[in-house]
Amino acid sequence: MDNPRRLALESLIKSEKAGAYTNLELNATIKRVKLAKIDVALYTALYLGVVEKMITLDYQITQYSKSHILELDIETKNALRLGFYQLIFMDKIPDYSAVSETVDLCPRRSRGFVNACLRSFIRDGKHVAYPMDSWEALSVKTSIPVSILNIFKASYGMETAVEIAESCKPREGLCLRVNLLKTDPREIRAILKTRKISYKHVGLSEELVVIKAPISDFADLIENGYVFVQDSASFACTKILAPKKGEMVLDACACPGGKSFSSAIIMQNEGKIISCDLHANKLKLVTDGAKRLGISIIHVKEQDAKLENEAFIKKFDKVLCDVPCSGLGVMAKKPDIKYKPIEQIYNLPEIQLQILRNCSKYVKAGGELVYSTCTLNAEENENVIKKFLASNDSFEAVEFKLGDIESTNGMFTFMPHKLEADGFFVAKMRRVK
Repeated sequence: MDNPRRLALESLIKSEKAGAYTNLELNATIKRVKLAKIDVALYTALYLGVVEKMITLDYQITQYSKSHILELDIETKNALRLGFYQLIFMDKIPDYSAVSETVDLCPRRSRGFVNACLRSFIRDGKHVAYPMDSWEALSVKTSIPVSILNIFKASYGMETAVEIAESCKPREGLCLRVNLLKTDPREIRAILKTRKISYKHVGLSEELVVIKAPISDFADLIENGYVFVQDSASFACTKILAPKKGEMVLDACACPGGKSFSSAIIMQNEGKIISCDLHANKLKLVTDGAKRLGISIIHVKEQDAKLENEAFIKKFDKVLCDVPCSGLGVMAKKPDIKYKPIEQIYNLPEIQLQILRNCSKYVKAGGELVYSTCTLNAEENENVIKKFLASNDSFEAVEFKLGDIESTNGMFTFMPHKLEADGFFVAKMRRVK
């Protein structure tokens, strides 16, 4: 039987060396190795936990190491992260076990050093230290780089930036959208009650259900197409798009397909949806998902959203541009996003505006265009829309309302500290000429 701590260390090293996505590495490892359920849970908690809390852990390690964290070899550094994570965040693991198991993971040359660091931390009462500067302290506390905190502050002000950062933690449960083509919320509730599975509905709609149980307890509901994974903000985006039965709809950056699926359900599987993506291999996720959900109106196409497709000009009633973005609204789910070079973010608004301008050509007269991102950054959100409308008098902003969600100038930002949703931005516009 494989050792879950050893596997967590191997995954951390692989993530650091090769830039492996945590979700892909996690799934690949669980499929590859033989682990008992309890060990799968431990491996998952350790691997994802260390990635999520890396800035916090590295700061604590620095207090007990004569060498800077970046000067340590990759095996020793990540073993220390695992050890400190267990001591700080996993109170069900005895200290002696956390220390001995961590030391066993280390290269022989560094075992004494790692043992000394961990035991010194324990002798100090496992006191978690923070920098004197309050902004840097917030970074260590939330494990969010100062560069990202600065983006939040520039976009929304200091107070909101702090609230966003402090809310950036994994939410309990998995949010699922009920597939109305095969079932309804009442039937799903009955199934969950019969199985004694804990759940709750999101206030936005009874079509959304958050399940707090191992996915194995309801995997058949996903496999048989009764539900699919979709956050409430993504669901709201398709409700704001509001496609109707019989319409022609373009999902310009569709993969993995959730918004296409949700749109097809709203359309009662009548009409046509063209789901595009730059990478042909990703489109299989859309075709497989549509088949599982019993959706027949989705047609996939390999297409670069930045490049004009003459056949699409003014052909669509609704166009959705869910553009590539920095993903700062979903860091709680995908913690590796936090550690990407900040320079990558600076180039995104130009690409996003290019996609929006190109895809706007595909909207019919009177048709509507929705722009969305899963980030919290005014440069990628409001400023892109302002630039687009300032240079394109063929479109006007469209106000929208959905439950308690109400737009301003046709725009709305889902704030994770206010709503049970990912950080998300939606803007709606209409072609007037």
